[in-house]
Amino acid sequence: MSGAGDFRQRLESWRKLALGVGVLGLAASAWAWSSEPTEFARMWLIAFLYWIALPLGSLALSMLHYLTGGAWGLAIQRWMQAAMRTLPLFALLFVPIALGMHELYEWTHADVVARDELLAHKAPYLNTTGFLARAGLFFAIWIGLSLLLAANARKHDEGGGERSLARLRTISGPGLALYFLAMSFAAFDWSMSLEPHWFSTIYGVVFILGQGLSTLAFTILLSSCAARDEEVGARLQASHVHDLGKLMFAFVLLWAYVNYSQFVIIWSANLAEETPWYLRRTHGAWGVLALALIALHFALPFLVLLSKSVKRNPRALGFIAGFMLLMRLADLVWYVAPAFAHGAEGADHGGGQHASPIHWSLFTSLVGIGGLWFGLFASALRARPLTSLPLPDPRAAAAHH
Repeated sequence: MSGAGDFRQRLESWRKLALGVGVLGLAASAWAWSSEPTEFARMWLIAFLYWIALPLGSLALSMLHYLTGGAWGLAIQRWMQAAMRTLPLFALLFVPIALGMHELYEWTHADVVARDELLAHKAPYLNTTGFLARAGLFFAIWIGLSLLLAANARKHDEGGGERSLARLRTISGPGLALYFLAMSFAAFDWSMSLEPHWFSTIYGVVFILGQGLSTLAFTILLSSCAARDEEVGARLQASHVHDLGKLMFAFVLLWAYVNYSQFVIIWSANLAEETPWYLRRTHGAWGVLALALIALHFALPFLVLLSKSVKRNPRALGFIAGFMLLMRLADLVWYVAPAFAHGAEGADHGGGQHASPIHWSLFTSLVGIGGLWFGLFASALRARPLTSLPLPDPRAAAAHH
């Protein structure tokens, strides 16, 4: 086992590297914004949705853990607390989306709405003022919840005991409901309204489960990197790793179930206003990606995570977690990018085959946002102990069994 400062030293090196690479990515993205604003806005939206999953998923899983307990949450609590504190950054990173609304959403074009009876019917909800006001409300809810949890978690670290845990549970009950509602409507606004003729009431749940899975994968990967560190390794036991593996397995199943349910319901109904969404995503290159997601996002991790030995091995589980983070990006691209294949106004609602609308600025946006986010995350993490069990802690005994 390495020394107590070994992982902190590596984390500091990663922080500096991430910030440097992030600045370069943001600079390249700024050039894309000035030269190709439509392509930039589309790729920035995908990158934004990918990275915001980590702080929002951390917020949700933290509240879930405060309500339900369990050693699994204690093993990754510090990672989630640090991730939650980065949410104000995403309020700032939302600005390019707000400024690029006209390039992203056809319902912002008055002439398109005037010619489209359905868009005119949805105009009381799908309008610029409502979109921005709701975005402000979403961030106010998420940031407010993260600040409340952080303040009470700090009191608990300072010896608040059962009283501070009770306050955390009190916040987490209604907080989890608020998160669920806000994220559902955010998914409707930011992603589903890219194709406003199509709708699915389960769409928000897909994004919520994706955020939970992304967060679990990220925290498991980070835990596996820190497992040899004396400070973390003394707390991270095989039973904790096993619990995290089982939870990731459960989220993989839930992701598959929800996506399959949405597909079966829409396909069996066979309604003209619903099926084109899937027709676009099951033809050509998108059809190949859909099959890859079934095989690699579901079947492969399902089979691998059936193994108890894999779920109790930090290195093996970390490898699977890193792979799942790549699959989460592929899934998000499959959900969002086909909406851009038909132009800003979405004139073609058919199921024809189209070239991929992926632009090089997706890479720069992912690197820019990801580097900046990880740098801020690492800064928040280094300010606190890496272990998540302040002593005395009424949950500490359970975490060692």
